[in-house]
Formats: sequence, structure tokens, C-alpha cells
Amino acid sequence: MTTYNKLKQASVLTASALALAVASASHAVDFEVGDTKASVYGYAKLDIIYDVDADLGNAIGHSNIALDDAPSQDGHFNMHAYQSRIGFKTVTPVSGSDLVTQIEGDFYGSDNNFRLRHAYGSWNGILAGQFWTNFYGFVAGTPTIDFTGPPGVGNQARQPQLRYTTGNFSMSIEDPDTLGGSETALVDTVEDEEDVAKSELPDVTARYTDTSGPFKYSASAVLRQLEYDAEAYPSAAVDDDSAFGWGVALEAAMDVTEAVTLRAGVTHGDGIGGYMNVSPQKSPAYLADNGDLETLESTGGTIGASIKAGPGAINASYNVSTVDLDDEELSGNDTFETAYLNYIWSPAERISYGIEAAWASREEKGGADGDATRLQGMVMYSF
Repeated sequence: MTTYNKLKQASVLTASALALAVASASHAVDFEVGDTKASVYGYAKLDIIYDVDADLGNAIGHSNIALDDAPSQDGHFNMHAYQSRIGFKTVTPVSGSDLVTQIEGDFYGSDNNFRLRHAYGSWNGILAGQFWTNFYGFVAGTPTIDFTGPPGVGNQARQPQLRYTTGNFSMSIEDPDTLGGSETALVDTVEDEEDVAKSELPDVTARYTDTSGPFKYSASAVLRQLEYDAEAYPSAAVDDDSAFGWGVALEAAMDVTEAVTLRAGVTHGDGIGGYMNVSPQKSPAYLADNGDLETLESTGGTIGASIKAGPGAINASYNVSTVDLDDEELSGNDTFETAYLNYIWSPAERISYGIEAAWASREEKGGADGDATRLQGMVMYSF
């Protein structure tokens, strides 16, 4: 497979578009300009959503789940096309290696405006720009129609980075605030808590992904420096502090037969923040009352299966993400769970349909919890 085709295939493997890879991976409007091969690609997608309980949003938002015995408006119908996207890629031979560029966007931006997803160039193993975080290996995620994707795996998100890839190994330096999240200050004397957090060094990631027969696996790690500085606030009762954050992720998938694929993954870290997908606490650390910067320990996991049936596949998964708040001064959510069951099929080339049932729950420190059910359908036309 050429570098161009590998990147073209990867472009559709988002948390939800992973489910649509079969329908959209090979579709594009291709043309050539001199030595450059160019491609315009994308799809229009309609999501049809019914929330049996509380309104969970355009994609499942666990924080919107009503706690048991709390007042809630049940039954919400919603339709939107915000996941629809368009992208442009080029491949140009340069000094014995392909120069690949990609720019892609969708409509999940602020107020559902057009937002940038990918914007990068890659040449001779060096990638620079905004692309998938190197922390996630795209091995453990079971296809979903819901755009949020499975909690507990590495975050399937994009952020600015400089990456080097050689063979199956890649490492990168990445923006420390886009995905990982800034530490949260909890000091009443600091007027603007967000301004207290600072980033002095980039996040560093490394990942190895390989295949052995029907078995595919990925192992990745991230290292982070977390820091706050309140010297700009003379009235603050604290000065500054820093902490070390880290995280690891293991992913595996096995083609048991031609029709059955099993997947599993686990993510764990201390100060990992948003590098774990759908974390109950995206902040990697917080400023304790004694002035110390305290990191938050996070653990998550997923298990799932896909079974080919007719023109499509049945996909099922259970996913959980947790943050240990037992010995922390923080309150709020500490556990998110989601279970998915869907059927996604393609009646014709460039056309995909899907139906999905999802159950989601959240639990707060102290034991208060709640759950909700979502029914979702989708229609997608690719080009």
C-alpha cells in the first residue's frame, strides 16, 4: 500500500467514521496536475437521534445524563448533518520520497461552524501540522455511529505536532493544551484560574503498531510536564509548582474468522487528562489547597466485536473510563460507561446506512449516578 493510500485510509478512521471506513476509504475525486496527484473527498451524513431520557447532545455527552431522582425532561428527537466533511490531499514525488499534504474539515466547530480537522504535510518520515495524536493506534476502537466514540481508549483526536515515523515506530512532540487539557486551579484568591496554568514544554509521545497474521497490536506512551505559576497575581496565596504526567495505552485486535473480529484496549496514566477518550475529568491535575499541583490518576478500557452479516456488520462494545477522586479535593464525575450495539451496511458503493442503540451512564464521587439510552440512525453519501 502506498503512503498516499495509507494516509487516505487513515483519514476516515475517526471515533465514528471508523464505522464507515468500508464505505468511504476508497472514494474520492482524483486528478493530476503535473507530477502531483490530488484528491478531493468527503461525505454528507445525516444523523437521526432519539434520546429516551435526557438530551445527550449532538454526540453523546455523559455530563448531560440526569442523576437518579434528579428532575429531567425525557424524550428528545434531533437531526443534524454536522459530521459531514470535505478534504483535499496531494501527493508529489520530491527527492525520492512522496510529499503528502492534507487539509480537512467538518462542521463540529463552535456554534456548528466549519472547523479544521487536519492540516499537515509529510515528507521522508517527517510530519508537521495538525493530525491524529500519535498516542492512539486505531486498533481497539469498535465501530460506532455516535461521533463521541468509545470511552476509555486513547483519544481519537487531532492536534498540532511534529512527528517522525520509521517503519512501525513513531514519536512526536505535540501541543500540550489542545488535547491533554490544562491543570485546573482551585484557589479562591486567583481571579482567573485558567491564567495560572502554563505550558513550558511540549507533550512527548511514542507508539509502536504492528501486525502478526490475524493479530494487530499497538503500544503507546505519553510524557507531560504540568505547571502553574501565580506570580502575576500578588493577592494569591500560592506561588508556583510543577508535576510530571504520563500515560500508556495497549490495544489489540484479532480476526478470529473472516467474519468475526475481536478488539480490546486499556489506557492508564497519572496526569494524562484528555489523552484518554471521554474522560470524566479532562483536567490532568489541579491546584490543591496547600498550593501543590496534584495529578489525577485515570484508567479506562474497551472490549468489542464485529460480525459480518449480509451487506454490513454488527458491532457491539462495552467501554469505561474512570478517574480516581477518592483521595482528592475535587468532586464531580469519576466514572463514565457506554455500551454500543449497531448494524452498519452499504447497499451500494458510496452509500452507507446504520442503526444503533447506546446505553450510557455516569457516576459522581460519593456514589450518585444516572444512565440514559439513545437510539440513532444515519445515512451517509460519500464522494
